[in-house]
Amino acid sequence: MSKFGAQSTTDDVLAEKDLTGRTVFITGGNSGLGLETGRAMSARGAHVILAGRDHGKLAEAMRIIRSDHSDGEVEKIICDLGSLKSVLNCGTEARNRFDKIDLLINNAGVMACPKSTTADGFETQFGTNHLGHFLLTKELMPLIEKGTAKRIVNLSSRGHHFAPVSLGDPNFETTSYDPWVAYGQSKTANILFTVGLEQRFSDKGIHAYAVHPGGIQTNLGRHMTEEQTAALISRVSASDPDFAWKTIPQGAATQCWAATDNQVEGTGGVYCEDCHVAEVDDNSAKGGVRSYAIDQDNANRLWAMSESLVGDRFTA
Repeated sequence: MSKFGAQSTTDDVLAEKDLTGRTVFITGGNSGLGLETGRAMSARGAHVILAGRDHGKLAEAMRIIRSDHSDGEVEKIICDLGSLKSVLNCGTEARNRFDKIDLLINNAGVMACPKSTTADGFETQFGTNHLGHFLLTKELMPLIEKGTAKRIVNLSSRGHHFAPVSLGDPNFETTSYDPWVAYGQSKTANILFTVGLEQRFSDKGIHAYAVHPGGIQTNLGRHMTEEQTAALISRVSASDPDFAWKTIPQGAATQCWAATDNQVEGTGGVYCEDCHVAEVDDNSAKGGVRSYAIDQDNANRLWAMSESLVGDRFTA
């Protein structure tokens, strides 16, 4: 257990950190948890790269960070995780513009959206939350290998409790679509990807961490109807009477902790919540990581399927 917990903020966990000289690449950096992570890390001296789909929103995020401390080194780069072409373009541009990446924060995501597909025909949540990040990480790996504090943080969720990955039908081509099952499998995929990264790249000093931020009211839920929101709150409250919403600085704390804390140095391939490494638990609705989400065989099968779907090999 760490000295931090559910109520800790980004500034709490980074208070004693000097990130000068570190380059941090954050997807979904224009708002919510990504923006807060960028702000907090920039305040500690990091060179922050915000990735997102919209130049205007990224520019506004840069303005917000610089208004907090005017000397912060902040840049932006376009990356639409729902388009493999955009991801490849982002990777090429990043390799041309930047010398290294020390910390990759795969923060962006969508939740509980109506049935739809990405530009490449993948179910939107699986395609964006997992496959987009899978290919982007592959594209950025040469820069990560040049880093000095090599960590990859994949934003997952307790929503992985909803469902394992359907390795036979991840795009709901033959299965009836359920937005929460789709979300759940994408969040399980984020954890399995973390396990796969740790297996393949830990011997290069690169470690990966999956993170549950907690319940935060951000634009992640922009696709949800009022009825869906009410049902989710009712479901969470019934399973966890102690549940409390987190602020955005509290929600972003665990990914900042996983990216920088000495306690998890060299111990990747794990799932973190409330600024600690979670226990394996197949029953509790209040926390823990399901065993299917850290199963090595599942991770290897997902890795192979992901390579096939994006049409590219991702090897150490």
